[in-house]
Amino acid sequence: MKLLLTFSRKRESDPGRQPVIARIVKETGVLINVEKANIDSTAGEVLIDVPDQDADLIRRRMEETGISVRSLERNAIVRDEEECIDCGACISVCPQNVFSFDADWRIQVRQGACVLCGKCIRACPHQALSQQQ
Repeated sequence: MKLLLTFSRKRESDPGRQPVIARIVKETGVLINVEKANIDSTAGEVLIDVPDQDADLIRRRMEETGISVRSLERNAIVRDEEECIDCGACISVCPQNVFSFDADWRIQVRQGACVLCGKCIRACPHQALSQQQ
């Protein structure tokens, strides 16, 4: 399951200033795959992937440290089928091969591979793609 972590780094005591992910891996034994990270001097957002059976444990441990956690259980990218013209712009820019054409040249979405980079959203000429809220 994919979990989106957000945290502050403004003060020395903020969770973003500590090796929280490494500590939780060490304490729980659950392997965490970091798929994307955007961290600056004041805040951070990290997309992680954890085994489904351990998602509740990891969520709870992250929240205990002060990190905000949002589950991306399915449909990280939402496609408006009425607006989509199946042009393939999303296919050409996606680094994770989330999009493909089916036998009828219709766009197919492989949700589990999305890392929320947003390239497909920016590339879509009809604004048919959006990020799950």
